[in-house]
Amino acid sequence: MNKVKIAVAGVQDSRGREILNLLEEKGVKAENVFALEMKAPLGTMVSYGEDDELDVYNLEDFDFSQVNAAIFATNAEVSKRYVPKALAKNCKVVDCSNAFFADDDVPMMVSGVNDENIKNAKRGLVAVPSANVTQMVLPLAKVFAQFGVKRIVVSTYTSTSVYGKEAMDELFAQVRKIYMNDTLVDDQSVFKKQIAFNVIPQVEEFIGEETAAEWAMNAQTKKIWGGNVKVHANCAIIPAFIGCGEFVNVECDKEVDVDEIRKLMKQTKNVVVFDKNVDGGYVTLTDVQGENSVYVSRLRQDASVENGFSFWCVADNLCAGTAQNAVAVLDLLIQN
Repeated sequence: MNKVKIAVAGVQDSRGREILNLLEEKGVKAENVFALEMKAPLGTMVSYGEDDELDVYNLEDFDFSQVNAAIFATNAEVSKRYVPKALAKNCKVVDCSNAFFADDDVPMMVSGVNDENIKNAKRGLVAVPSANVTQMVLPLAKVFAQFGVKRIVVSTYTSTSVYGKEAMDELFAQVRKIYMNDTLVDDQSVFKKQIAFNVIPQVEEFIGEETAAEWAMNAQTKKIWGGNVKVHANCAIIPAFIGCGEFVNVECDKEVDVDEIRKLMKQTKNVVVFDKNVDGGYVTLTDVQGENSVYVSRLRQDASVENGFSFWCVADNLCAGTAQNAVAVLDLLIQN
């Protein structure tokens, strides 16, 4: 990857910045990276590691023939408009939105979970799932292969970063006003309820009785593993800046033992098991900020169903949830 020229679209988004950080950590030289943003004013720059800065080019008129590959950390609307332009220039693309979810010739991939699906990227385009889905399925990669997964019930506790910088700023402003004994009137633009010192049982807009985030956890998991896996998701926003925690209940096709599950998870790349049945013997959001791995705790048998177990997992949704997976999948796409 070091000699490949790579474009990153959406560098003013938190996900885009983390992708740039990870590319720099992996030794990709600044001269081989192009930072792109919609309607970027002339002279805009973005940091690349501690010592370099990149000029930010305007996505609208960027010539993708200058690069070999691109990662789009953009919303679905932007991806739908500009990804085809990149593909037309023989540029391979990893897209972080759901713009191409329904396309049969666009695999959805989590590195280390379904790597074999890279062969289905006939157009040179791969989609990666939401950070919450990546965090959930990665620890289950070897479990799925050995025992099969029939059903998952997951409850996610997501930080405000899922809505970007504006949402994080809203949390900060509300906390500050509460401590200053100031009113919160007219201070709810991103969230429809107060987010400071609160939990909001809604992530993204409603689609019938469930939200888009809950629908995505079901639909994206099925696209990764196949339609036989059933997923019921409950997604909430918590007053944290970065990270996501998930309680995951899993029902397998075959009889499972939690000690065997623990062993398989410990063998999984980018998964760290820290599981001690003592006070503080688990991992929390503040422990994993800036980390590229998913951390698993509270592994236990679920006696309420046959062949069941549950676990708690946390990850930095920007690093481990998005950037790590997007860059790893891009590497697979380039090699393929």
